[in-house]
Amino acid sequence: MNILFAWRYFRAKKSTNAINIIAWVSMSAIVVGAAALILVLSVFNGFEDLVKSLYSSFYPDLKITPSSGKTLILNDRQLQQLRAVNGVRALSLVVEEQAVIENGDNVASPYLKGVDSNFTKVSGVAGKIVRGKFETGTADQPLAVLGSGIEYSLGVEADLSAPLDVYSFRKGGPSYTVDPLASYNHSEITTAGVFVIQQDFDGHYVITNLEFVKRMLGLQPDEYGGVELAVTDPARVTEVQQALLELLGKDYQIQTRYQQNQKLYSVMGTEKWVIYIILTLILVVAAFNMVGALTMLVWDKQKDIHVLKALGASNGLVQKIFLSEGILLAVMGGMAGILLAALICELQLKFKLIPLQGGSFLIDYYPVKMVPTDFLLVFTTILIVALLASWLPARKAAAQPIELRT
Repeated sequence: MNILFAWRYFRAKKSTNAINIIAWVSMSAIVVGAAALILVLSVFNGFEDLVKSLYSSFYPDLKITPSSGKTLILNDRQLQQLRAVNGVRALSLVVEEQAVIENGDNVASPYLKGVDSNFTKVSGVAGKIVRGKFETGTADQPLAVLGSGIEYSLGVEADLSAPLDVYSFRKGGPSYTVDPLASYNHSEITTAGVFVIQQDFDGHYVITNLEFVKRMLGLQPDEYGGVELAVTDPARVTEVQQALLELLGKDYQIQTRYQQNQKLYSVMGTEKWVIYIILTLILVVAAFNMVGALTMLVWDKQKDIHVLKALGASNGLVQKIFLSEGILLAVMGGMAGILLAALICELQLKFKLIPLQGGSFLIDYYPVKMVPTDFLLVFTTILIVALLASWLPARKAAAQPIELRT
């Protein structure tokens, strides 16, 4: 019954046009607030998915590293056991260390990452080659795949087989010497291609042959920097991680892709909640308009309230009627805003209406991704704000004394 009263009050002509105007303004504010929340959260979801896909191109499903120190020892028997773990699809041995690379007067100090032939099975870097090809060569004739930022710093065209000088710190070398270069190994390497993923990788990594890097660093035959693995089913990654931990023991650290980038994922999650809280303030502003609209409606319907109470209506019923009026305004405005945002998102997905400025990103339009839980969160937020905004006017309406005059 209270819903029917609320709907009638919403449609009925008011004694003062200002009441109608304020009601429509408050509902319009809710439309804008709901649409803004959905749109911004959807764009954030789109960027979040894009960043995660870029990072997943470089980081493996699981990575094994030593609990302490920079290298680990794995013999052939242990490697066979790792490959036999249920759920492991592929395994790649890697070594990573910072080096100095020269091309004439141009110098860069990237991380030199040595990989074996299975690296393309656990990483998506090979699919991000923009010029040249993904080849790492051999220990005696190494080839280098450069990140685009390193290519720019060195002033080379990586796809044209440019020769480079590489210097890396020699393990077990003298800690102090008059000639600093005596602590470094020097070799030459030829470029094979260039990859573009994300600035964190493009400006910091050069990928080359595993045995070449091990020789440069002076590592033993069964000494590696880590092991990168791909799993058969991403949903079972935690199960595979646990099996590897039981196999290898506490001397090894085994991290999922999330754990390898825990700070990134935590920051993105925090940013999303901060954005949600800030945009919710728009709805709070709309709530002030709603308080004014409902207060004026209570003043306008005083005679109706007196009649209802004279007919036996309780204070609770009167309060529910005006609470329902506030919720009705919020639901209508919220649904309109949500539908508007969904329409804009669909148009953006289909026609790429809003471009990204600058032209330096991997895509030239704002990515969007609509998540059902975001819609539910926004709608729930609107209902809570509406209830809080309607409570005071509804209580005032319920407190009206019976005053019938002839």
